[in-house]
Amino acid sequence: MFKPFNITENKVTPAQNGKGTILVYINPDEFERKFLVEEFKLDEHTLNSALDADELSRLEFEPDHIAMIFKIPKNYTEKELLLFRVNSMGVFLFKDKLIVIVNDDINIFHGKHFNKVVSLNDIMLKLIFTSIIHFIDHLKVINMLSDEIEKKISHAMENKYLLNQFTLGKSLVYYQNAINSNTALIEKLKLNAPKLNFATDEVELLDDIYIENAQCYKQAEIYSNILASLMDAKASIISNNLNVLMKTLNIITVMIMVPTFVVSAFSMNVGIPLQNHPLAFFIIMGFALISVLSFFIFWKWKKW
Repeated sequence: MFKPFNITENKVTPAQNGKGTILVYINPDEFERKFLVEEFKLDEHTLNSALDADELSRLEFEPDHIAMIFKIPKNYTEKELLLFRVNSMGVFLFKDKLIVIVNDDINIFHGKHFNKVVSLNDIMLKLIFTSIIHFIDHLKVINMLSDEIEKKISHAMENKYLLNQFTLGKSLVYYQNAINSNTALIEKLKLNAPKLNFATDEVELLDDIYIENAQCYKQAEIYSNILASLMDAKASIISNNLNVLMKTLNIITVMIMVPTFVVSAFSMNVGIPLQNHPLAFFIIMGFALISVLSFFIFWKWKKW
């Protein structure tokens, strides 16, 4: 799918005539990919990398344009079952055009920071800034889900809740990896700011982006460490609960075996004391009860 845009009154607006300075290709088909390679001389490998969710962020300098790939969070769907994934976005900057390639149909030019754009460089940087904001928003959602699952686990230690926590932990690892990959790209942009002809405002924006990305990574790291610690604690609690349960069952088993032994001893088919006594049944039951009480006192004395 192809969507052209222009910069009109310092805002990104859809192009009316089908031609624009900002060309957005959403999951381009074979015909569109061939057109991009032949018309704009895009490297075919870089083009395919822009659509690869596992590709690392990078910056490349071509003869007539700049190629940049960075990570963005993928829109969450119920089919993912609490697994948050990442996608890649490709940005190709020419002197008079900006080509953006994404996998999913998302509104990439939304947010208050797009209310005032002055150049294609500005848009390129604000696309990176938008991805950081999306990561932060998703991290907040993951933290809320983690708190909700933790409350459910405190009431019912079911496997599905533990698996949900594991899935969220896996998502945070994906996000940490993606954000760290973006950090390398941002650092490379800062080093090559003069070569990219960034204006003073754009350099300041790049510094802000670097700080926001660093904070985003730290936040993801903290959430990941907390969730990992909680999962380890839950595993220890489950193991301890199992030990307590086995201990209780063993005590109950022994308490049942002691009076059973007394009763069995008086039920043998041989001559035994009290077999002709009129109160033999009650005496034997008394011995059984005394044996249970004796074991209970011994158990308390040993502090089992």
